[in-house]
Amino acid sequence: MSGQSPAPNSSAPGTERAPQSDAAPITGSVASQSVTEGVYPRRWAALSVLVVSLLVVVLDNTVLNVALKTIQQDLGATQSQLIWAINAYTLVFASLLFTWGVLGDKFGRKRIVMIGLAMFGIASALCAFATSPGELIAFRALMGIGGASVMPVSLSIITVIFPPQERGKAIGLWAAAVGGAVALGPVVGGLLLEHPNWFRWLTGNDWGSVFFINVPIIIAGLIGIYLIVPETKNPHPSRLDPIGLVLSFTGLVALVYGIQEGAWGSGLTYVWIGIGVLILAGFVFFERRTDHPSLDLSLFKIRSFSVPLISVSLSFAALQGTLLFLAFYMQLVRGYSPLQAGLLTVPFAIGQLLAAPRSAKMVKRFGARKVMSFGVSMASLAMFALIFITPETAIGFIVLNFFIFGFGLGNVIAPSTTRMTLATPPARSGAGAAVQNTVRQVAAALGVAIISSIVATVYFRKIDPVLPSTLPESLRGVASDSIGGAYEVAGKLVAQGKATAAQVAPLIDAANASFMTAFHVAAICSLVLLLSALTLIVLRLPAQAQAVAWGAHAQHGDDKAFQEAATHDVATESLVPLDAVGVEEGVGEEHDDSDDQAGVGGNRPGVAERI
Repeated sequence: MSGQSPAPNSSAPGTERAPQSDAAPITGSVASQSVTEGVYPRRWAALSVLVVSLLVVVLDNTVLNVALKTIQQDLGATQSQLIWAINAYTLVFASLLFTWGVLGDKFGRKRIVMIGLAMFGIASALCAFATSPGELIAFRALMGIGGASVMPVSLSIITVIFPPQERGKAIGLWAAAVGGAVALGPVVGGLLLEHPNWFRWLTGNDWGSVFFINVPIIIAGLIGIYLIVPETKNPHPSRLDPIGLVLSFTGLVALVYGIQEGAWGSGLTYVWIGIGVLILAGFVFFERRTDHPSLDLSLFKIRSFSVPLISVSLSFAALQGTLLFLAFYMQLVRGYSPLQAGLLTVPFAIGQLLAAPRSAKMVKRFGARKVMSFGVSMASLAMFALIFITPETAIGFIVLNFFIFGFGLGNVIAPSTTRMTLATPPARSGAGAAVQNTVRQVAAALGVAIISSIVATVYFRKIDPVLPSTLPESLRGVASDSIGGAYEVAGKLVAQGKATAAQVAPLIDAANASFMTAFHVAAICSLVLLLSALTLIVLRLPAQAQAVAWGAHAQHGDDKAFQEAATHDVATESLVPLDAVGVEEGVGEEHDDSDDQAGVGGNRPGVAERI
């Protein structure tokens, strides 16, 4: 086993097993990885290295939220430009996930992760030296190109090197890394922002350190991946989908631009949104007809895949849109320093870190549907509480609320990821993971765009009528753009001796009041998203799960190994009951035949799954 190469003819030609010592794995099915014999012995060490790689990508986005106020003041960025600094990364990231997944399947997942991490590190360094909002947006887009390789390809490596009976725990730890990054990012970012002199001599600004800190972490991650992580690939990889890539990216950019930049009373806003919708409709039309889709729409017919994906995506949209403005609430309305604001997010991460690794045991005992419903209910309760926070709300209440929010999402992300992973064969793991992450990132981008647009609209309508008539038009536009702009205007008036602190106090009070109203409306919108996710889980998530072959490719026959190993084979989907691969879930949970996979030839017997 360890240190030995696979014996000839020990598996079907073209099948992939977990690697033995230094031997590269061969591609294959879920069924071919049903036992721990022959799996990669250093898989847990490899997992730790992959977690570090994931952490740095997620950490960067959480650090950015804490730094937005400082960046806005230093670069003179508008709120819209700050949102584009976030969404430029997310849109590029989402568009390239499938492409990186296919490249990983074809050229080696370890190699692709290392290339992507290196690109991410270089782009991070460029962001640290940006001198204008435009440069920052462009370099953030470059970061998205590199970051897009890490999440799907690392998940596909985990899918291959871990047998099914260990996969739930491994994915739980992988998901917990997201919680760790949520905790570490704001604290590290706050610490760096409170000591700008540590890196100012290098970057020439007060905030570049929040990007430059990625570089040493990435170097350490590259060394660890090179030494520990095995190379895996698919001998029958999909082809790239350049047409789908162009259609998806241009459609998303047009849609987000219309939502984020347009005024809702302007017809041009709806033109951009309409263009985006039409291009995305063309993308769906093309993907349904190509034999190498970047988004396999047949997977969405399988409720064990589509329901968790849509539910967790709605949760991500609510989370990302809310966290963005919580940073401004903490630092401006409450007056906390970046470090204090970062420390206040730690309870959220602690909740995730406690829940995610234990979710597999909870699913085994209660079933995925009940665990995920509980998690979304907790997150909804926390979001409901945000509707009532004020500038004077007790900090203990906010800390408790953050913990509940994180604990709830921890019971959603890991079970959802495991269920979706079990719905795709390891030979297609790169592309399968890309579909999961693409939809989640698109939801996050749309969540940020929609909620930021709502906040901007409500804020403007509340503050514009109460701004002093003596305020110059140029300053009036800045103050009515965002709460950060209003604080900037007040600071300039005092610094230039044109007003005293007492004289600008009404402007600050009006900005705070307008922002809180807008924030409460945003929280209501996020709550609607979470309740939609809860309804979907309760009504549509199958009580039991099945491992499902990659539908479109099973039809075209390019995943031969999986088709040979599949227990059941139909024209468009191949179903592998999880008891055939030694995986068990939902012990003691009732099975409803109506919950079997929709769109698949007939009902299947109830199966148990442990994730």
